[in-house]
Amino acid sequence: MDKIPLPKAIDELKVLVVDNQALIHDLIKSALLELGVKQVSSAQNAFHAVRLCQEDTFDVVLLAFNVSSDKDGFHLFEELKHHNYIGDKSTVVFLSAETSMELVNCIIELQPDDFWVKPLDASRVQQRFNYLVNIRRKLHKVMHCMDNGDYAAAIYHAERSLKDEGVAEYHPRLKRMIGDCLIHLRDYATAERYFTGLKAEFDHAWVHIGLTKALLKQDKVAEAELLIEDLLQRNDTRFLTYDLLAQFYIGKEQFDVAYEQVKAASKLAPRNIERNKKLWDLARLNRDKYGQLSAVQNMAKFARNSIHDSPELNLNVIRTMIDLAATVSGTESEKLQRQITREIEGVTRGDFVAQALANKMLVIRARIESLKNNKRDAEKLLKENLQTETVMNLEDNLDLMKAYHELGMKEDCLAILDTLRAQLAGDTLASQVVDEYLKREEIERREIKFTTKELKEMAAVNYRESRIMPAYNNLCQALTLSPHDKSIALSLLKVLVQINKTEPLSDSQYAMAVNTADSLSKANLPANQQQKYEEYLSALSLNETALHATQE
Repeated sequence: MDKIPLPKAIDELKVLVVDNQALIHDLIKSALLELGVKQVSSAQNAFHAVRLCQEDTFDVVLLAFNVSSDKDGFHLFEELKHHNYIGDKSTVVFLSAETSMELVNCIIELQPDDFWVKPLDASRVQQRFNYLVNIRRKLHKVMHCMDNGDYAAAIYHAERSLKDEGVAEYHPRLKRMIGDCLIHLRDYATAERYFTGLKAEFDHAWVHIGLTKALLKQDKVAEAELLIEDLLQRNDTRFLTYDLLAQFYIGKEQFDVAYEQVKAASKLAPRNIERNKKLWDLARLNRDKYGQLSAVQNMAKFARNSIHDSPELNLNVIRTMIDLAATVSGTESEKLQRQITREIEGVTRGDFVAQALANKMLVIRARIESLKNNKRDAEKLLKENLQTETVMNLEDNLDLMKAYHELGMKEDCLAILDTLRAQLAGDTLASQVVDEYLKREEIERREIKFTTKELKEMAAVNYRESRIMPAYNNLCQALTLSPHDKSIALSLLKVLVQINKTEPLSDSQYAMAVNTADSLSKANLPANQQQKYEEYLSALSLNETALHATQE
């Protein structure tokens, strides 16, 4: 076992205070000097804080949530962690006078070491600071081993410390560390027994979270359900629980259930960019075009002035709007196209940005021409101007694939799919979701030559001219591409009613009728659509009770 260095003495600690109020700096610095802290640096905005962290390493960072002028505390904390200015060995404290639920949710998401509510007083600052420093000092060996990934050694030192009554007040924290180490070691059976034993001693959230993790890792879903129900009611555990469930269901390839978990978490705390990215991936995997747009708009909105900020995010908003516009018609499509125009003006403002995004915007403009049924102009844009030597990322290539598909350029479309699959890196949950999405895309692009909008228009013409079976086939394909489109589902039931008038439905047609009607039964239909839905059910001799029984 490697020799563990001694913890820093209090006079060796370097502290950074980030707050826009000079009085806060004076109060904290004075209080810490009395404790023996000799090195206290101050920053009144995020820019200055980053500069100081570039020049020095701080053991403790006291960070106001509302840092004015450039970035808030949420974005600053993300940036400092991203650049490793704040590591596992750093102690982070958030400062705020606000205690709203939205802020509390953000704080919980960030998981700082402590949260101090303003106004502050010197004695309280000294008390809380001493407590945090003592944790690092007295649990130093355990934390050092955990920071270095040596979880077996961490358990050894933790168990030794549990025999020391001198650190009795930290025994609960030590026991939590042991549980975390068992999870990291993937010894889930032992972790289950360990956390189960702790339930009688502690009713803390971390015990229930640890036990839930251990149970889910062993596929003991039924045993975890009661715990999960309780954890989702607690403010301090609901986010982590939703994320645990999403991770579990993604692993089981139950992407629809995972999607619901991530949606619930994002609704409570919409600022988390990584979760919104997962939400976006799951939304497109589940063919929820409106959900895709909401997720990517949140990403663009909350990434402003953060390390995640990029013109690419705004491009993805435009791309997602085009995806949605390609599935709708009439005034809704026209409204989306006007929004797209405004978004493009915002993204391309400035010569440098416009030049950097030229190739990407070319594909977007080609897709817009396709939306307007100007196929020849769209094809010309791609063939004559697209610089193929330009390096394109996954989203760029995905957009190009869609452009080719919308133009009926099947071979070009499928060639891009091969490139996309090669771009997926690692065995991460994100790549798993995207890989599954691409598999579905490949099947659909090979089998379905037209867009949702085109298929809907073809179905309408075929139905009007009494070509019922072609209309049925068009709508089946359209529903495959856009399973959440209620108008397609209703049209499909209408066509099935017509087929049923001349001959009994085949087994596959009956199954399609049942599945389509069942999905509509769960939708919130406007009064006019609800009336049509009920008429079609009656004509097909279906009712909602029978539907649910069939599905069960």
